Amino acid sequence: MEFLRKHYKLVLWAIPLVSLVLHFHVFNLDLIGIHVWRQTETQTVINNFYRDDMNILNPRFNDHAETNRLHRMEFPVMQWIFALFYKVFGTHIVISRILSFIIGLCSVYGIFYFLQKVSGNKVTATLGAWCFNFSPVFYYYTLNPMPDNMALCCAIWSLGFFYNYTSGGKLRQVIWSGIFLCLATMAKLPFIIYGSFIATFLTVAFFKKSLPVKELLRVAFIYILCLMPAAAWYVAVIPGWVIGAVHGVFNQTLNHPDLFAVLTGTLISVLPELLINYASVVFFVAGFYLLFRNKLYTKAGFIPFFTWGIVVISYFLYEMNIIDLVHDYYLFLFLPPIFLLVAYGAQYMLGDPKVARYGALLCLCALPLTAYLRADSRWDTRDPGFNSAYYKYKDELRSLTPPGALCVAGYDDSHYILLYYIDRKGWAFDKSWFDEQLLSFYISKGARYIFLDENIDDLPGIRSHLGEKIFDKETLRVYKLK
Repeated sequence: MEFLRKHYKLVLWAIPLVSLVLHFHVFNLDLIGIHVWRQTETQTVINNFYRDDMNILNPRFNDHAETNRLHRMEFPVMQWIFALFYKVFGTHIVISRILSFIIGLCSVYGIFYFLQKVSGNKVTATLGAWCFNFSPVFYYYTLNPMPDNMALCCAIWSLGFFYNYTSGGKLRQVIWSGIFLCLATMAKLPFIIYGSFIATFLTVAFFKKSLPVKELLRVAFIYILCLMPAAAWYVAVIPGWVIGAVHGVFNQTLNHPDLFAVLTGTLISVLPELLINYASVVFFVAGFYLLFRNKLYTKAGFIPFFTWGIVVISYFLYEMNIIDLVHDYYLFLFLPPIFLLVAYGAQYMLGDPKVARYGALLCLCALPLTAYLRADSRWDTRDPGFNSAYYKYKDELRSLTPPGALCVAGYDDSHYILLYYIDRKGWAFDKSWFDEQLLSFYISKGARYIFLDENIDDLPGIRSHLGEKIFDKETLRVYKLK
């Protein structure tokens, strides 16, 4: 413990070095693995900013080439920034991976900053940052281009700046907090719920008269002003959304037994295995033990943390049918409050003069290995999460068609992956939405090539539209269209 207190900076330097070594083989891999759907969706927007239109209000995807292809979901602040780097360095996936990795490191140091302000202890903050960095879900996504990374990073720094203000900081800390909360919300709407911590703190301060009313009004006004751009964006675009996340559990895609299975599966598997890391579970339990042993719930500053936790849990319960046991990145919201407990638990165990100290050291050393073992298999080039022929022959497939040629590709439920891999605009289709009539429509709108897997080309109505076969490997065939 004394060593860590004197040399905590060594740990903060070790975090990026260890993480870089463990992730090094991934930087040059193209997008594969769990949720490659969401990754290619994000990367497609980045590519189209770079190639077509740098207007940040016009994020575009490659599907539905007969339209303007606008794809206004979250505000594409991260995608636009990445595209700026592409303007300088060209289109290389390693750029997106490096930038994502840097955002992840900013999240780690944001956790350190936040925990240091909360605990007043650099050892606690260092332990929290180390454990947070090796959360398997964070470990995996920190190298993948997804807006959730930026939202998490900005939300953490927003809380850190606000807590600095509450500890005697100046009003400019509130301004920075408001800016980062706005960026987090724009990058991913659910992160607005981190404002519940701030709102609760201000409410408690009002009733306890711990801050002058004028000061509270100034702070509230700053946050309202900062969040106005995010509010304007979502008011404009949400009416056009058709995704189930808007309606949450009221969009009944799962029945009650299924929802119960999601709840239990999250508690038994996702929480300890993906969010916390098995090697950190003992710290999480110790943190809960301290919470009740020291009766921290009776402390004056506990209410904002409690409200924050309840709101995050409420979000999960509302979106449980969408999150299921699959969309683990939706649970990024849980990471800061989880590792607040983990940090206190780790410090408590390291301070124990008995066996607990040695067990804690063993767990801390095991964290990189357990994160690697759990997450690294997700980058499997033999099973990338789609037809592996697209990954193996990516360069050859892209050379088959001239730039600007409109292409049809399927089967692809995501409508993003295959068009991303052939690097063309056009139309993607899935099994339930493809027939001869639809192919005729695509041809009438300019489609000139079709990429097919399985045996779609044997269907009589489809075969009549197929011209010369220009590629045939494994299960993938490419034809010119008549």
